[in-house]
Amino acid sequence: MSQQGPILIISDRPNPPAAKALADAKVFPVVDTDWSGAAEAVRRMQPAAIVVATYEGSPESLDALATQVDAIQPLVPLIALDPKLPLPPNILPFTQTTGGSTRIAARLNAALRARLLHATVLRRLTDEKTASVRLPDNDPLLDATVLLLGRGASFPALSIALGEQTAVVGALSIEAAAKHLNSREFDGIVIGEGFSPRVVDAFLMVLSEDSRFRNLPVVLAQIGGLAKDYDLPNLEIANELPQDLAASALPLIRLHAFESRLHRVLKSIDVGGLLDPRTGLLTEHAFHRDFAHAVQETLMRGAGLAVAKFSFTAIQERSRFDAARILSRLMRRMDFATLCDDGSIIAVFAETDLRTAQMIARRLTSVMKQTVMGRKRDQRLDPDVAVTTLQPQDTVDALLARLNDERERAAS
Repeated sequence: MSQQGPILIISDRPNPPAAKALADAKVFPVVDTDWSGAAEAVRRMQPAAIVVATYEGSPESLDALATQVDAIQPLVPLIALDPKLPLPPNILPFTQTTGGSTRIAARLNAALRARLLHATVLRRLTDEKTASVRLPDNDPLLDATVLLLGRGASFPALSIALGEQTAVVGALSIEAAAKHLNSREFDGIVIGEGFSPRVVDAFLMVLSEDSRFRNLPVVLAQIGGLAKDYDLPNLEIANELPQDLAASALPLIRLHAFESRLHRVLKSIDVGGLLDPRTGLLTEHAFHRDFAHAVQETLMRGAGLAVAKFSFTAIQERSRFDAARILSRLMRRMDFATLCDDGSIIAVFAETDLRTAQMIARRLTSVMKQTVMGRKRDQRLDPDVAVTTLQPQDTVDALLARLNDERERAAS
């Protein structure tokens, strides 16, 4: 992978193993420096990525480096080898287990793909045709969802440690985890205690063999008897303490959530800003425009058209966006939807009668109930759903008014 700058290695010791591993990969131009020249090297060389190989100075130096790098665009991946936790939010931990120095190239390649994607988005956002598209500036963790596997006494503590900053879907078995992975998208997997090395080994092998999950951050508690050749560039082995597992996982999860956001922004750019980058659904303006056209064409052709409204009560904003992204992923290509200002989702089902629309709405509701968490831990989402169909004399306003009447009856 070609880079705009070198890989900067910061180390207090000459010839760290990580520098040799990256040089041996023959795809990374590597430059090393010590801590006294680190800040100047970042300014002068404009590196594509930075690896902190060894660190024996004060924590303030690492914090200052993280602050300096965080201000650079496109993002510069900053990886710290065997760091002391907790870390600044933009530093990616890398634990050097057996063979760890050879895995650093894969980890770096994965992080550099995020940099390349960010550079692409920033370049395309300068086009006048994309003036309506904005890259959200809130913490990507607000959009992230983590799959947590675990058993035993540490599971609640780990759930709380992760849940304080991101959405968490828990699984007490590998079978339950597989079901969740097939029904929705995640930004990371955290594996706590309670599983044998054989079970964890089999699960990691399955993840590495599936392109959907291969690049997911996978953070697990220290466990013996595992293979060392998993094709998982974002696999991290952490201390089994809940706070350490969470501290190791969250920077990697944040980066993956940022990548997912960038993909949604690119899709929005591709369609002229008609998609909301946080949800993947149409913006309200685009939705009402397309809805008016769909109603007009349906009345002219005498075809069917159905509309469903999913309303949520007592859930966080993060959960509403999560539900919208799930709906975006599950909808048919011919259908379209939007997340409204009041937190509800309106979906239009083209060429669909009332019975079929009700069946589709029930399926979508079922998935959201099982995968989106409410305000309280372990509280499932339970949306109110109203469905109606276009009548021969309907206008857009009349159809929406009847849909709201149906919603009020469904909620009562």
